[in-house]
Amino acid sequence: MGLPERFEAVRPWPESSAPVTFIFDAGNSFEQELLQRWVEHHDRDRLNEATVLHSRLRDSDETYRFDTLRSLLDAPGETLVAPLRVVWLPSHRALESGPRVRDLLLGDPRNPKLSKARKIASREPERVHFVAGQPDTLANLRARFQKRQGGDESYQDEFPVYVARQAAVVLDIAERSLQGGRYKVPLHVAESLRTRPAFQQSLAQIAHDNGIPLEEAQEQSAKYMKEMISTPSTFWLDIFSRFNNFMLGLGYETRIICDQDSVEKVRTLVRKHPSLLLWTHKTYLDGCVVPKVMYDNDFPMPHMFGGANLSFLGLGQLLRRSGGIFIRRSFQDNPVYKLTLRHYVGYLMEKRFPMNWSFEGTRSRMGKLMPPRYGLLKYVLEACHETDASDIHIIPVAISYDLIRDVEEYATEQTGRGKGPESLRWLIGYIRSLAKPMGKIYMDVGDPVVLERAPEPGDRLALSKIAFQVAVEANRVTPITFPSLVTLSLLGSAPRARTEAEVVSDLNALLAWAEERQLRISPDFDRSYADQMDGLLGIMIAEGMITRYDEGPEVVYTIAPDQAPMASYYRNTVIHFFVNKAILELALLKAAETGGAPALETFWAEVDHLRDLFKFEFFYAPTDVFHEEIRTELARYEPQWENRLETGGAMAAREILHTLKPRIAHVTLLTYVEAYRVVSLLLLTLKPGEQLDEKACIDRCLKLGRQAYLQGRISSEASIGKLLFRNGYKSVQHLGLLPEQAEEEEALLERRRELARDLRELMRRLDVIRAIAVTSRDSPQPDQGE
Repeated sequence: MGLPERFEAVRPWPESSAPVTFIFDAGNSFEQELLQRWVEHHDRDRLNEATVLHSRLRDSDETYRFDTLRSLLDAPGETLVAPLRVVWLPSHRALESGPRVRDLLLGDPRNPKLSKARKIASREPERVHFVAGQPDTLANLRARFQKRQGGDESYQDEFPVYVARQAAVVLDIAERSLQGGRYKVPLHVAESLRTRPAFQQSLAQIAHDNGIPLEEAQEQSAKYMKEMISTPSTFWLDIFSRFNNFMLGLGYETRIICDQDSVEKVRTLVRKHPSLLLWTHKTYLDGCVVPKVMYDNDFPMPHMFGGANLSFLGLGQLLRRSGGIFIRRSFQDNPVYKLTLRHYVGYLMEKRFPMNWSFEGTRSRMGKLMPPRYGLLKYVLEACHETDASDIHIIPVAISYDLIRDVEEYATEQTGRGKGPESLRWLIGYIRSLAKPMGKIYMDVGDPVVLERAPEPGDRLALSKIAFQVAVEANRVTPITFPSLVTLSLLGSAPRARTEAEVVSDLNALLAWAEERQLRISPDFDRSYADQMDGLLGIMIAEGMITRYDEGPEVVYTIAPDQAPMASYYRNTVIHFFVNKAILELALLKAAETGGAPALETFWAEVDHLRDLFKFEFFYAPTDVFHEEIRTELARYEPQWENRLETGGAMAAREILHTLKPRIAHVTLLTYVEAYRVVSLLLLTLKPGEQLDEKACIDRCLKLGRQAYLQGRISSEASIGKLLFRNGYKSVQHLGLLPEQAEEEEALLERRRELARDLRELMRRLDVIRAIAVTSRDSPQPDQGE
């Protein structure tokens, strides 16, 4: 069959004269024949003294019991166990094209059926390879097994299962030298978990505490393992990669923009440490981005937690077979489920299979980072604590896009309209909607948050600090993109249009400001790209987000009023970079307008007031660090600003304010101030003693906000949104302005009026800053007449 040269490539016999037991990992009689011929080819005479056992190690069927290996229980300790396997590589054409529809029907080309295998060996022998796993003595295997079982003799019957798993591991290591590191997958996970003493002891304790037979608890855990354990394979990883490429390629450029050095750093970290990759979440496509980058760079596929809403026919099966883990939405009252999940996750961490998921827990409906969800992080860190994992690396990943198909849906949702359920029909419609140009995708990796040990279970403070660190780092590495800056610029003057020259000038000023502070900027965003005013801007015009008018003497651009919510989304993706400056602009203006009050004291009081007012919107540094950030930013414009405010008062504040270019408070905070203003107006309509829960507040604010917009009391529909009003509700609750939080109705009403006045005053100051910014652009001498 033209196979002798394939037999010569690798020697199956161990370099030792000790007795040998071969384990043939063969899926059919032809593979058994090939392995037999391979062994005979190298030493036919010695084969008469060796033992040959047959067991299918590659299969991930967790019910397989490996009965053929029971003879190993009585074999002498010096016996060498040598596992062997036939590896079938795809053809060069199949490697280039990836899996095809016919492969789904005819089977995995890496695991051919009997007749197909014979044809390949006859016609394409170069696709047939033989691998030998690193042999080991039964004495060593028994010693490791005894240590793993803690010396418990009751598990001796499980020794053949242990040998099978070790043989599968060393064969997979050998095979990856041919196939690649991306195909490292966990096998026989349920068997491994089931036989662990720690798991069995905890399960027995749960059975005792809940008054149920141990057998019933074991049956429950077996059911849960089948439900949650992912079963990835080489074939389905290839299918998943092709699916990801297809989904992302519908609207985006082929190459994901990421720093290769960062990718290599991640490779090192996940090899050496228990690792989690936690990514930001803007669109359903996020779940394709990290796996694509990992696969393209020959990483082991990271396991990914998925919501039950995506476990529907078709997509659910694909994800489960390529590393997806679907867990129940609620299982707090199910101790067996919690135990099983904890040990499964601990196993993956221990074996260095990285995990990844969105730490926001849901897609960001506003563009900016959502508050982290602690649930999955809690379960994973509890699993790390259970297994005594150390040096845990939590790697923040920022996933960004030039444009996002989901944004129109988000804008609709925020007006109060519901979202339809995910299903196969929904998926088909979603895929169709992606077939339009949307620019590039960016993946940026932050510095890991390193935990020497996992916190104690139940330590919510430690958990919140870890999540906060991840969020801050993800924000830090989020890149400034062209759409984010152009929407920032145009929203700053809306509804007034800008000329092309004005937009370019504004973009250059914003870019210079960002570069001076060494903020992350997308690699393809340079000044020449901004000057061209082409490409992405053309797509945004075609989508109707930006209006271009070219029938006058000059070409002008603006954002149509009904497009403001969508434009605000892209601005919000980078808004965290500008919040501190917006706060200090407002605080300086207040100090400039305050009569005889000490300007410096007024400034800091207002800074802290604004930070507290919007505490549910943004991720701030701790107070002392935040104050230092404010000092550093102002010192860039006036190194002696504190002395000047202390000695020069309101006049000094006004002079410093006029140097703060570009001015961005109005475009950064107006949406939030107007939304909170609507909440404050709703509070003033409440009758004495009338209760107001969060849902009722949101529903009523959506209506009141619409009215306020039509009356011109707020300037933009972008200020009308469920999430904005939800955070506004949290803010007034924090300020103690809800009915159940005060004893005196009149005092409560007065404090509500004070908040409404305060927000109205903030809106006025934002209008002043907007006017200064516009006047500065229009004036031939920007610093005069402001």
